[in-house]
Parts: sequence; structure tokens; C-alpha cells
Amino acid sequence: MGWVKKGRIFNPDGSGDWMHNSVLTPTPLLLGDETIRIYASFRDREGRGRIGFLDLDARDPSRILSVGRVPVLDLGRPGCFDDNGMLLGDIVRVGDQVYMYYVGFQITRQVKFLAFSGLAISVDGGKSFERVSSAPVMDRVDNGLFIRAIHTVLAEGDVFRIWYAAGNGWRTIDGVDYPEYDIRYTESPDGRHFPDACGRPVLGCGPGEYRIGRPRVRKVDGGYEMRFTFDTLDKQYTTGKAYSTDGLSWTRSDEVDVPRSASGWDSREVSYPCVLDTPHGRYMFYGGNGMGRDGFGYAVWSP
Repeated sequence: MGWVKKGRIFNPDGSGDWMHNSVLTPTPLLLGDETIRIYASFRDREGRGRIGFLDLDARDPSRILSVGRVPVLDLGRPGCFDDNGMLLGDIVRVGDQVYMYYVGFQITRQVKFLAFSGLAISVDGGKSFERVSSAPVMDRVDNGLFIRAIHTVLAEGDVFRIWYAAGNGWRTIDGVDYPEYDIRYTESPDGRHFPDACGRPVLGCGPGEYRIGRPRVRKVDGGYEMRFTFDTLDKQYTTGKAYSTDGLSWTRSDEVDVPRSASGWDSREVSYPCVLDTPHGRYMFYGGNGMGRDGFGYAVWSP
């Protein structure tokens, strides 16, 4: 019983404009029973990410059905929080709409970047999206000065449960500045407003680590499972796991169930894992080397 790696699915070949390189934070949405849509951030030649998608055969995710020709979410207006690119945070069905939570990046003079969370909504089943605001829905606060990045939203009853990364500092390693952040939790009555601006810390860095984020939470028997990505001071960027009965108190395990390959596209990194259950099996989609610079692939759960 365990995960069986099936290989790389897609990597831009460098010939495109906005989809020039990299597949960051690949996040699946099941369309009916036969199609999986993967939303992700694709970088242009200047390293700026735009949100696009590709459709896969749900029976055989290695089979690409189509690739979106244009972004479903382009760069924000100059001067706005998302004018220098975006990461996909989460995709959530809310009634007959699809909510897209994303992380917008802005370049500033005094620090490397700022990253806060936006929301766009689709009314056509996920083919196109419109921002609800040109401003972030989760903006800067005292305990999230540089980063507040939503990565999981679960609608449970009349509340939206949110797990996100919050960053307040920078760590210089070999002359390069890297953001420091940890994982927090908050709730929302509608998925658009967040009354508790401070949130609740739920998972912090361990010894020798300086950032832990991209929390992907899903409900499992007995509670919740979280998959996350963390980085160490000696630059071992990798993934871990944690378990909780209530989504608030977590026990970290860091068991490596999808290891790096001996060579190739995922030999240095297995990043941003995201699990999807379908009528045809359970799949995990993840990025490869360079946070997805070498594309993304998948693994299949073998009971």
C-alpha cells in the first residue's frame, strides 16, 4: 500500500510567451467524472506567473486532453499587489461558482517581494475568472507583514476554514534573501472576508528550518491530513506531512511517501503535493525541480 510515481505530465518547452517555463503549485479540479483540470502558475520569460490550466484524462492523467491558450487570470494592474505574478492557492466549488484563491506578488525596493492573497470567481464552470477586487482579500497585518498566502480553503457547514502561510522576516543564505514563514489558520463566514486578522499559528519551523508553507489540507478518516513544503538552512527544499483530529492541533510526521527520483525532472525536488480523489483512483500531483521549473507529474495511490 502506498504511492506509485507515474512520471512527468507536462513542462512548457520555452517556446510560449506567458506559458514559457515552470508549472508552480499544480492544483486539480475534477470536471465531471472523466476530466481533471489542473490550474497552475506558468512563468513568462521574466519569471512572472500567470494562472492557466490544462485538462487531463481522469482515467489516465498522463494523457493531456487540452492546454489553455490564454491565462484565466493575467497580471494585475500596475501598482497593484499582483502586478508581478501569481501563484495558485486553491480552487473551491461554492454553489454553482468556482472560487480561485491566488497569491499575488509585488516587487518593492526595500525587500525582495510582498505576497498577499486575492480571490477571483468563475461563473462558467472554471473557464474564465474575474477578480472580486484589485486589492487583496487577505492583506498585510502585524503578524503577516510580507506574506499572507492562502493555500487551502474547506467549506464546512456555514464556515470557510482556511490554512495559510504568514511571513514576517527574511533569511540570507549564501548572499540570497529568502522569506521566513509559518502556517496559520483562520475562518471566514463567506470565503471573502476574514474577521480574525491575526489567525492562529498551527505549524512552525523545526530545527534547522526557516520556512514552512503551502499547506494542503484534506479531510481523512479520523480528522485531517496536511501536506506542506519546507526549506532548511542547508537548502533541502522538500515536503512533509502532519495529522490532526480538528484541523488546529497538528502532529508532524514528515514521512517521505513520494521520494525524489535518482535522476531527472524530480531528482532534486518533489514540491507542492496536492491529492485528488476521483472515481478512477486517488492521484497526487506535484512539481519537480526548481519549484516546478522542470514541470509537474503525478503519483497513483495503490491500496
